[in-house]
Amino acid sequence: MRISQLSAASGVPIPTIKYYLREGLLQQGEQTGATRAEYGDAHLRRLRLIRALLEVGRVPVASIGKIVAAVEDEGIPVHRMLGTAHYALASPAETDPDDEEQRAARERVDRLIGDLGWRITPEAPTRDELAQVLVRLAQLGRPAGEDDLRHYADVITQLVSEREMGKIPVDGPREAAVESLVIGTVLYGKIFDILRRLAHESESAHVLGS
Repeated sequence: MRISQLSAASGVPIPTIKYYLREGLLQQGEQTGATRAEYGDAHLRRLRLIRALLEVGRVPVASIGKIVAAVEDEGIPVHRMLGTAHYALASPAETDPDDEEQRAARERVDRLIGDLGWRITPEAPTRDELAQVLVRLAQLGRPAGEDDLRHYADVITQLVSEREMGKIPVDGPREAAVESLVIGTVLYGKIFDILRRLAHESESAHVLGS
């Protein structure tokens, strides 16, 4: 298909598609002339993924670029490639090595991960991300207890192992594996958050009345 057809099929304006091409987020089409290229289903699929990440997941373009780079680097093992995608999706946490609260929260996170037996790299940004949330909860007078954290971790472990990891086609194309992980992390994560808020509203109505 031509770029105009790609635009119509994806709902992405032509100038935006050209921007993605320049930034390397979208693979180049097959040149069929000096000023003409043909695009296929792989381009349409990538555009739909980018739109979902930007519009639903609110993932920055720079983070999407890191994910795409990991996919296209055949020298990166699949596990590391998926880890790169996870880290690109993490929210940056402001850390201060001299802050006692942050240091204590990070140590608590590291102990929790160790106790759970989770294999998480020491430099994973999600460690600091969780530590920052624990600090904020404590500052608001709503500290997260160890039982609460373990309960949530157990629920998440079951969800990931039974519902999510099994759906990642690790033996197929690299892009399909990352796409599956990103969809599970960002879009299904969004569903999880929305359903939780709906449940809160429903439970509030039951407990507190109309």
